[in-house]
Amino acid sequence: MKFATAGTMESNDCLITVKPHDHMEILIESIVYKQFKNQIEKVIRETLLASKIELIHVHIQDKGALDYTIKARLLTALSRLENS
Repeated sequence: MKFATAGTMESNDCLITVKPHDHMEILIESIVYKQFKNQIEKVIRETLLASKIELIHVHIQDKGALDYTIKARLLTALSRLENS
């Protein structure tokens, strides 16, 4: 199975794994899940839509990353997937 990752499991970062899928699926694991689940999902969905990507599975393991970090890690993982 083809997949790509970006990021780390360090504090204030996230590890994002992406792979092709038959629909958009977002799996969120976060130390701040209760407080920020909706915001994390919003950043991921907006980034995917802006990139015109709908058929993808995204797994984020978040350690308190800010929005711009999540977006950068997602874009990097998507680029790696495309170039693999």
